[in-house]
Amino acid sequence: MKFILALLVFLPSISLASSSICYGTTANGRLDNGVQLPSSGANFVGYSNIARLAGRTYVHSTVHQIVVGAYSALEISQPEKVFKYAETGFEDGGEFKPHKTHRNGLSVDFMVPVVDADGKSVHLPTSPLNKFGYNIEFDENGKFENYRIDYDAMAAHIVELDKAAEISGVRIWRVIFDPKLQPSLLKTKYGEYLKTNIQFSAKRAWVRHDEHYHIDFNVPCQ
Repeated sequence: MKFILALLVFLPSISLASSSICYGTTANGRLDNGVQLPSSGANFVGYSNIARLAGRTYVHSTVHQIVVGAYSALEISQPEKVFKYAETGFEDGGEFKPHKTHRNGLSVDFMVPVVDADGKSVHLPTSPLNKFGYNIEFDENGKFENYRIDYDAMAAHIVELDKAAEISGVRIWRVIFDPKLQPSLLKTKYGEYLKTNIQFSAKRAWVRHDEHYHIDFNVPCQ
């Protein structure tokens, strides 16, 4: 009994030590106590072990909970689908070239989920040869070589991220994705939820955002 009481007293200090604090904005900010996303899970992987070792996969602790929680929910709602996350930010935030944002732990890039020629959910290939996936270009039909964007899986992922964010007391602030490809996303069975709850980019960003979708969360910052 004494051990349990001692553990209960100790747990808050563990939680406090691992909690992040963000400062400023996604475009001009920094981060304290950034947390690195897992390299992989049952249905997801990171985009590069090289980038992970370079410290490019850190996020705010709340964002960490959201991302991991959404993947867990997708194991149930989309059991045949696999997912891949990409760039996030540095442990202490700050400038994160070549990105204009990703500076305070609240920004996450996700590679679009894809299916192969047989319709099987597979990971989009990411390596130094294609700038870790960022050099891939999908056409107006959402196709690249033998890969096709899985809009249903992508929409389901965004919905689960928003629901996980709400559980954590925040929400998705915005999703940046190529406006020309957004109609296909909104035609999925999750379209009404997305139209009602998610703010999508209305104009093309400085880079196209077709092979990945950028998500910012509205975690309160100092």
